[in-house]
Amino acid sequence: MVLGEMNKKVIKNVINLLTMVILMGTVVIWIMMPTSTYKKIWLKSMRAKLGKSIYFGKPGVNLLVYMFPMILLAFLGSIHLHLKKQTTVNQFNSGGVERKKRDKFGALKRPMLVKGLGIVTVTEVMFLTMFMSLLLWSLANYFYYTFVTITPQTIPIDGHNLWQARLDSIAVRLGLTGNICLGFLFYPVSRGSSLLAAVGLTSESSTRYHIWLGHLVMTLLTSHGLCYCIYWISTNQVSQMLEWDRTGISHLAGEITLVAGLVMWATTFPAIRRRFFEVFFYTHYLYIVFMLFFVFHVGISYALISFPGFYIFIVDRFLRFLQSRNNVKLVSARVLPCETVELNFSKSPMLMYSPTSILFVNIPSISKLQWHPFTIISSSKLEPKKLSVMIKSQGKWSTKLNHMLAYSDQIDHLAVSVEGPYGPASTDYLRHQSLVMVSGGSGITPFISIIRDLLYVSSTSACKIPKITLICAFKTSSDLSMLNLILPVSTEISSYVDIQIKAFVTRDKVSTCNMNIIKTLCFKPHSSDQPISPILGPNSWLWLATILSSSFVIFIIIIAIISRYHIYPIDQSSKKYTSAYTSLIYLLAISISVVATSTVAMLCNKKSYYNKKDQNIDDLLSLLMIESSPGQLLPKFTNIHYGERPNLNKLLVGLKGSSVGVLVCGPRKMREEVAKICSFGSAENLQFESISFSW
Repeated sequence: MVLGEMNKKVIKNVINLLTMVILMGTVVIWIMMPTSTYKKIWLKSMRAKLGKSIYFGKPGVNLLVYMFPMILLAFLGSIHLHLKKQTTVNQFNSGGVERKKRDKFGALKRPMLVKGLGIVTVTEVMFLTMFMSLLLWSLANYFYYTFVTITPQTIPIDGHNLWQARLDSIAVRLGLTGNICLGFLFYPVSRGSSLLAAVGLTSESSTRYHIWLGHLVMTLLTSHGLCYCIYWISTNQVSQMLEWDRTGISHLAGEITLVAGLVMWATTFPAIRRRFFEVFFYTHYLYIVFMLFFVFHVGISYALISFPGFYIFIVDRFLRFLQSRNNVKLVSARVLPCETVELNFSKSPMLMYSPTSILFVNIPSISKLQWHPFTIISSSKLEPKKLSVMIKSQGKWSTKLNHMLAYSDQIDHLAVSVEGPYGPASTDYLRHQSLVMVSGGSGITPFISIIRDLLYVSSTSACKIPKITLICAFKTSSDLSMLNLILPVSTEISSYVDIQIKAFVTRDKVSTCNMNIIKTLCFKPHSSDQPISPILGPNSWLWLATILSSSFVIFIIIIAIISRYHIYPIDQSSKKYTSAYTSLIYLLAISISVVATSTVAMLCNKKSYYNKKDQNIDDLLSLLMIESSPGQLLPKFTNIHYGERPNLNKLLVGLKGSSVGVLVCGPRKMREEVAKICSFGSAENLQFESISFSW
């Protein structure tokens, strides 16, 4: 056992060392890329050694320099997370030394900016500053090169003015800088990515990085396109807009790329996205058109610079597709008086997830194409055979679901598909002496899963559970019925944790609803319905590492064979191989390798979790029927304040304890108010964390 732990420690140290080397090398490459030193010396040297390969040719340089390191980094991240998964509850109780080590970095997670870009922590400001510095550095180098090399003496005698020649060069440089942003665009939306989980990020917390990068990409690429339009018009070369060069840059492909990007960009602004979510959702599938014609526009060799993130996204997207093909067992539903529905699914005991995880749900009878994320309120440790989500009626889709279940007693089966769960690789709430959770409306959902998880930890280990204070604000008294979902019935809360609930009802002066009236519906799953299970089994990170490495190796082998025996002989003749065909071959090779390896990995794991004897549905149903009658455990821990809003400054400032975890989930104004109280330079003991699900 000791030897095994030592081996794991050695492997982790090796992974950390390799990761640092790869990151440092990648940063150096990105910094040097816009310089003349890189283009005239580094790139020239690499192309002399690798670019003449009969197996890879010119794209081989960017495969090695840009794509291989990031795939290797994702592979190492998966191995690291697999080893980290062995973490037990005892590690949370490792003593004051470990707690002090973690608290040293607590200041880096404190809010530094509250408005404008949203709630931005010190760490995020640091990385944002570094990334913007990289962009400014690139633009400065590119523009300097333009104005130094393009002078009245160097302009070719073709009738062009100095400003036109410089505009042509600037347009190219804007496109090159936009490609830097594009290189990072897909990392934040790869929900099951090991790169996100390895640095403690989740897909929902990273969505705003995707939004920021998307704005930068479209700003730069739109500027790139406009500059070229002005250039072509001013030089009487409008016909260039329809040119599709056989071996070089295809202008028409670039224009198709830009139009697809502009359509997506137009629907991302809050006023449109929130009012017409379906339009936003469907138009985002144009990313396929965008990336396909982007590759046709610049050629596969240059596209490989920004392709690692897209490659990882393709792997993640196909695994999600495989998971979503099966219907899952929906066992029951509970309809609360506040137009809120709890869906209870059968779950494989081997499926483990962290508190605050989310599940994407699709119900074909409402919409075959729409997928919506909902917070999981159950604990995979406390409830190993059940997974529950809570859905508040706030849009058309959720309102239809609530109406369907609330006003019909004839439904005995509901077809549901899911993707996920997705959440943090691990949580460390036990490092705090006390936890203060601030919620608004349905923002209470992630805190339900945290409380249930802490209940399990307290009942199975000797570690001390932090004192819990839940401050929840609701609009009406009917919303108080959500408190009935905090813990499973028959759980003796007083013997496990110290919890206090402060509920505020803002619109009602007195209770106007019996919050114990809950309608329960039991469903009869079809024989083809499956419990929610991990698509890659219990060792999902290890299997993801296998998929990433094997698919990339297969991709390389396919390209090497085709290049050697098909592309290279044609290139050696007088007739050069068409750029679009080369790009298409690379894209097909990537698709084949990802589909093949992911499918094999899924089939290898399918037997292990589908052939096992399923839990008794009748027992699960009886348990859920008991839970449909709310217990009387919470009232003695709950103080309800009618007709007032919580004074968060009064409730949070002055809290005692060296480490107080402050978590907030709710409307934007509430999150910003809590963030301001806990911001950098304020109370040192308040450790802030915002949980936002603004998709």
